[in-house]
Amino acid sequence: MVSSTRAAIRYFEDLHEKFGSWTLAAAAYNMGDEGLEVEIEEQQAGAYFHLYLPIETQRFVFRVISVKLIFSDPEQYGFYLSDEDYYPPMECEAIQVNCPRDIPIRIVANAAKTHFKAIKDLNPEVRGHYLPQGNHSLCMPKGSAKGFHRCYQDLVEKWLASREEVVYVVKKGDNPSLIAETFGVSLASLLIWNKLSISARIYPGDRLIIYKRR
Repeated sequence: MVSSTRAAIRYFEDLHEKFGSWTLAAAAYNMGDEGLEVEIEEQQAGAYFHLYLPIETQRFVFRVISVKLIFSDPEQYGFYLSDEDYYPPMECEAIQVNCPRDIPIRIVANAAKTHFKAIKDLNPEVRGHYLPQGNHSLCMPKGSAKGFHRCYQDLVEKWLASREEVVYVVKKGDNPSLIAETFGVSLASLLIWNKLSISARIYPGDRLIIYKRR
């Protein structure tokens, strides 16, 4: 959560520097900077309030403005907030996680004595079901650090020992369902292992990773 928030702030700052106003920066954040550039060029208008943009973007910008105004002076708009009305800060701690290869997030969650959802909620910058190879600094529920690394190492070793990695080269006539059935694995697992969507196409020569249980 910390990493994704910092990334969003940097992105907003970059957009502000590029377009010269916070309203245009917010619009670009919602619809994409290239899309906004096209509209500015086509409409020959450089100010946000002179541009006709997609309705979703128009609503997004005014929501941002409304939230800013309300939080700047909530009582002016009829909001009388006490400390109990605010969400308490999430208590978490940063833990360094080394992944010798792509590692299932569920293993990290088990080592931290929490759930997959908790790891994803605290680290929205993490995509998919696996942590990529390398070193990561993850936010974990407070108290997770105790015994984490030893437990994590044991779980990773057991997971690696229980599976045999196969690299399958796609042949003409193959499809994900057929390949999954051939290796006796679920289609959902095959898609997750290879970061594929259900509608993704595969072509002869593509290489797919398959984990078979030993």
